[in-house]
Amino acid sequence: MPLTPEQQAEIDDARANPRPTLRAVAEGMERHLYVAHPVLDHGLIRVIDYMGDDSAIVQAARVSYGRGTKAVSNDEGLIRYLMRHWHSTPFEMCEVKFHVKLPVFVARQWIRHRTANVNEYSARYSILDREFYIPAPEHLAAQSKVNNQGRGEVLAGAEAQRVLDLLREDSMRSYDHYEGMLSQDGQQGLARELARMNLPANIYTQWYWKTDLHNLFHFLRLRADAHAQYEIRAYAELMCRITADWVPLAYAAFEDYRLGGTALSARGVEALKRRLAGETVTQETSGMSKGEWREFEGVWG
Repeated sequence: MPLTPEQQAEIDDARANPRPTLRAVAEGMERHLYVAHPVLDHGLIRVIDYMGDDSAIVQAARVSYGRGTKAVSNDEGLIRYLMRHWHSTPFEMCEVKFHVKLPVFVARQWIRHRTANVNEYSARYSILDREFYIPAPEHLAAQSKVNNQGRGEVLAGAEAQRVLDLLREDSMRSYDHYEGMLSQDGQQGLARELARMNLPANIYTQWYWKTDLHNLFHFLRLRADAHAQYEIRAYAELMCRITADWVPLAYAAFEDYRLGGTALSARGVEALKRRLAGETVTQETSGMSKGEWREFEGVWG
């Protein structure tokens, strides 16, 4: 169950008692409020609250830039200018708070983005549910032979089944032992804060995660990238769609300049210029390492 009965009751109550507001609202984001979007097998994302919209970015930029922005004739042009030149502070005027349910190993990767406010479900006070992330067969893959932190060929047949069986059995066994260690059924048992250490990293946790748009874009640029781990990318791609509904002009600029764009080193710029001039450039003559050259060719052929 993605939402607990208590969480669903909270949503139903909020929907039943709408309140008028004088603040600016984004119609696209209003449609996401109180909606739990499923992710992976037991996960979810829902928008708890937000502040600002495209106009808030423009308003902040015109306050700080003053007369210098008069040459920009429209909001879209100004937002694209800000994104193109890495002017980040106007994007910080928008904020969003998500409720996220996710596997612990994804949470530990996610929390590396430290520019957010986070409040996580506490297994010191509450007992975690028996819910584990078990990958779909198409997401079971061997270690990559060229990338130490990535996946290679997809597992198939008996090998895939063997791994799935181990994941399910280990998850259930560890939870059985977790329950058995807790103080219940008349036994003294172990404190929750200690018993939780026996749980695997694929068990689900939940948190509220609040951040501004600038730092959200930074998160999405890394985690919605095709090279990101699938499990966190599934969350990031959904957040991209939500953000596009919230701030369509800003997201379009972000998609163009950050998600769809690429950065070149000084050596990369020089190699590209030499190629355009008709010169044959190789990895050995480019001054780049093998890894840099592989990435350069991945974009420029």
